[in-house]
Order: sequence, then C-alpha cells, then structure tokens
Amino acid sequence: MPLYPKNMLFTSESVTEGHPDKFCDQIADAILDECLRRDPASRVTCDAYVAMATVVVGGEVTSRADFNLDLVVRDLGNEIGYNSAALGLDVNACTITRSTHQQSADSRMAVSRPGPAAPDNQGVASGYACNQTPEQMPLPVSLANRLAMRLADVRKKEILGYLGPDGKTQVTVEYRDGRPVRVDSVAVAAQHTRDVVTRDGQSMTEEARQEIVSRVVTPVLQPLVDRKTRIVVNGAGGFLVGGPQARSGSTGRKVACDTYGGWAPHGGSTFSGKDPSHVDRSASYMARCVAKNVVAAGLADECLVQLAYCPGQADPVSVMVTTFGTATGTLSDATLSSLVRQVCPLSTKAIIEYLGLLQPIYRKTAAYGHFGRTDVDLPWERTELADELLAKLMTA
Repeated sequence: MPLYPKNMLFTSESVTEGHPDKFCDQIADAILDECLRRDPASRVTCDAYVAMATVVVGGEVTSRADFNLDLVVRDLGNEIGYNSAALGLDVNACTITRSTHQQSADSRMAVSRPGPAAPDNQGVASGYACNQTPEQMPLPVSLANRLAMRLADVRKKEILGYLGPDGKTQVTVEYRDGRPVRVDSVAVAAQHTRDVVTRDGQSMTEEARQEIVSRVVTPVLQPLVDRKTRIVVNGAGGFLVGGPQARSGSTGRKVACDTYGGWAPHGGSTFSGKDPSHVDRSASYMARCVAKNVVAAGLADECLVQLAYCPGQADPVSVMVTTFGTATGTLSDATLSSLVRQVCPLSTKAIIEYLGLLQPIYRKTAAYGHFGRTDVDLPWERTELADELLAKLMTA
C-alpha cells in the first residue's frame, strides 16, 4: 500500500540557522565536535538552552578534550550573526552557564565492556528514501530546507542586508498520481531590521517582500511555481524582534526539519549533542543509508527501514524494511529485510566504523537537515552498498 494518497497536498517546514532551536542544536554539535576532535573516545549527551541574553549548556560530557566552551559558543553565535542585541542576541556579551557532568558508571560499563561495542540504552531508529528528488528525499522538506538555506545565504552575502538571523520556511507540494507536480503555496518568515518597516511601523514594506520573493523564493522553487502558487512573506506583519529575545530555544525541538519533514517516521529522538555510541543517532544515519541504497539499487521506488536496539546488545533486535508496494517485480519486504541483515553493517561498532562517525562532522548537520544534503559530504549519503545488495540478491 502507498504511504499516502496519490492525489494530495503535503507540507513541510524548515528554519534558518539563526532560529533559537537551531542555534541550540548547533551549540550542542559544535561542543561534540570539539570533544571528538581532541578525544575520539569522548562520550557526550549535550543539550543547550537559550533565552534572552542567557545560554545554558548541560548534560553528560566525558572526555579528555580540553577547550574553552564559552569561546565555542561565542564563535558560533558570531558566525551565525548574533552579535547585536538588536538582532536578538549579542553573543559576545551574553551569560553562558555550564552544567555538565560525567557519564554515569552504568552507561560507561555498557559501552566499554569486553566484546563488541553495544549501546547503553534502548533505541529505535528509522531511515527513509524515495525517488522524488535526485537526493532521494521527499520534495517538500527538500525545498523547505533549500529555502531556509537561501534565506541565510542572501543575508550573509548582504544581497538583502536588512535580514536578521532568525527565519522559517514552509512549502506545500501538490501530488498527482503519486508524483509531485507543482508548489501550491509557500510561507516565509524573515526577521528584518527597521530599514524595511512601513511608515506605521507595523509590518515589512511590500518592496522588501517582493525582493525576498525574487531573490529567495523564485531561484529555489522554479519551475515548480506557477501563477496559482500562493506566496506569503511575513504574513503576520513585521518580524523585528527575533532570536532569543522573541522566544526561547532548546536542543531537539526541530526533529521533523532534521529528518523527513513529517513525511516518514524518524524514530522519535533528537540527534544533536549525542556521540555515535547513541544508536538513536548512529543507527538513524545507518537506516537512512540502507534505505537510500535500496532505492539507488533500483530494488524499490520508496523504502522505510526501522532498526531497534536493546542495552548491552550489539546487533539490532529487529530489522524491518517496507517498500509500500513499490518493490521491483516479486521482491518482498521480508526478502529485503533478510538481505539487509546479511549485507549491511548494523551492529553499533560496525556502523561507527563504516560511516566514520568518530570524526568531528556533526556541527554541519545541525542546520538544514541531516539527510539529502548536497552542500556537505555526509557518509550516510553514500550508495556503494547498492552494488553489494544487488550482488547478494543475484546469488541468493
């Protein structure tokens, strides 16, 4: 059975790197990267919270790495653009509070006992791929992420110098006969300065709205927009107060943006701030890799993979592959599940080694999605397993 009706509208959203929640995700992953850069054996479960002029960093950090945490936070904030209270936060003057502790003895014992590395906690991970885009991602979230990235890009390059770091995007795609055919509506919320406020001070000028359409929306969405596409920029009026001055931010609040935009399950747990011994991160990456390779091998048009793990058990306790009736020929989901178990590295240690997850690669995942990226090289997006799956299937 197909995952969704053949004719429908589907909507996904994204946020810019300056959104308070995404700022916190990037703080957590920047700290993780610093730990892994100096000590690949680091054990980290780190969270961040930001409100007004205060940043709080807390959680488990067990590492021999020695670095200035405050400097990591301030450098990141400056790179994003939070260097002025008028834009929502002056990271150079804000208060940074640290509340971290060592990993518990029970958890350390679980991941360091003799034998194959095993997770210290249970975890369910999901990965998805389809042939809607070259990146094998659902089109709505792919477009929403690209819009958010473009919104930040024109700000940083001063093409639209009146924009602030905070922003959100939303894209609704129309599907006919199961295929995406056009963009039905677009919503953009863009923080801005007083340079483009109407005389009454209540909203953004129409000229600025049209500039955002021409400089941000049109370059990303053509040729999927048409005369019937509804485009709304700052529909609630002005967006002068943004960032942590407007609302608090916290690690892990944007899991749908991080994954498949609500199109497919994502396992239910956040990624940022967690080292790869946590299967809710590493196994989610592997599940995406498996699903993408199934589709890349031409074994299905659509694939969802679920992996489940128990504490102290290196291998998954369950492997589920479903293709929603899109598998090639008479190939069954049960056969694919067995094939994946035989071919793909699924134990905790094997995943970490195969994907090279002890490298400081995580901060770049913390904005604009963990999957389907074309701007950065992510190991779980590789497709060399496709040939191995086909070869094993031929000899089965």
